[in-house]
Amino acid sequence: MPAPPTANPLRRELGLGDAVVVGLGAMLGAGVFAVFAPAAAAAGTGLLLALAVAALVAYCNATSSAELAAVHPAAGGTYVYGRRQLGPLWGFVAGWGFVVGKTASCAAMALTAGAYAWPDHPRLAAAAAAAAMTAVNYRGVAKTAALTRLLVAVTLLVLGLVLVGCLGGGGADPDRLSPFGGQGLHGVLQAAGLLFFAFAGYARIATLGEEVRDPGRTIRRAVPIALLVVVVTYGLVGLAVLLVLGADATARSAAPLQAAVAAGSLHGLAPLVRVGAVTASLGVLLSAMAGVGRTTLAMARDAELPSWLAAVHPRFAVPHRAELVLGAVVVVVVSLTDLRGAIGFSSTGVLVYYAIANASAWTLPGASRRWRRPVAVLGLLGCTVLVLSLPLSSVLVGLGVLAVGLAARTGARAMRRR
Repeated sequence: MPAPPTANPLRRELGLGDAVVVGLGAMLGAGVFAVFAPAAAAAGTGLLLALAVAALVAYCNATSSAELAAVHPAAGGTYVYGRRQLGPLWGFVAGWGFVVGKTASCAAMALTAGAYAWPDHPRLAAAAAAAAMTAVNYRGVAKTAALTRLLVAVTLLVLGLVLVGCLGGGGADPDRLSPFGGQGLHGVLQAAGLLFFAFAGYARIATLGEEVRDPGRTIRRAVPIALLVVVVTYGLVGLAVLLVLGADATARSAAPLQAAVAAGSLHGLAPLVRVGAVTASLGVLLSAMAGVGRTTLAMARDAELPSWLAAVHPRFAVPHRAELVLGAVVVVVVSLTDLRGAIGFSSTGVLVYYAIANASAWTLPGASRRWRRPVAVLGLLGCTVLVLSLPLSSVLVGLGVLAVGLAARTGARAMRRR
């Protein structure tokens, strides 16, 4: 079904390079500096296998998202795809799951940046980071892409230094890759669920579909390119850390990358890991806030959220009210609460979001459906398995928040009919 015309469209300013950078900025974030510890606790050295599982599910989701974005190049991502391919209810579930889950992720990223940048006053630094990234997003998507490009470059440089410090510091030992350890198959799947969320930002390219030039071609190319770069990077870093620390020490470390570098003769590089953690967290925060703002815009256009959030700035061509509200919410949350323990709740919402993306991709017509449908089925099954591997409390809380949103939607629609 062709996309209907959109009132007050956003400006198409992003080319292929910009779109790839936005995807890298969303994925190469704080997760790479923290996710290996819980993954190693669950799977031992099997975290490398878990990384492959997570990458496979991410590839399926990315392929489905790219195909959908090419057909529906509008802001909003899977909210738009689910609404147009499956119906308004499924679109709302996807959009609400994304907005709530990623808002929690934004707060967590701001807190992570604050903890590394100013350990004595992490909340103040987190609030300042959220306010600064809101200001950048407010100035337009071109500014967002430009700053993201800088943050990605710094993050990649620091990760390169991590590899040099681990592999060149004399502490690497292949014997540390055995025994397998962990909790067996369940541990590998749980680790894959954790590692998946270090990849999850690839859909940020799709949520910016209304701002990409030639979206049918650009998005299909940008998503797999960005995902491939991240898979290779995470694989090399994970292998290097395990070679130096082993699975047990990796699981016990609060900052495994920094610990791995500090363990070798090139320990002088260790302080740079802190710089990388801050820039990576800011990169994810910036990109995630842009994605949440665009999804909020799309839902407000359809009256699924208050319609005044659909306003587009006449000069900067961004959903400025949605951006400001999001920024204010994140500043308040980081000032009052530590959300890093709520990552399972955020994960549940994101997996629901991608499950609906795969279901939507199944319904797309065209000659390519013969290869697209098996990929969509594999992605849907992968999302289901990974969400079932999460702690039960996280799943129940996440589903509860989705239910509250559905109840509020039902009540609002009933009031409008009166």
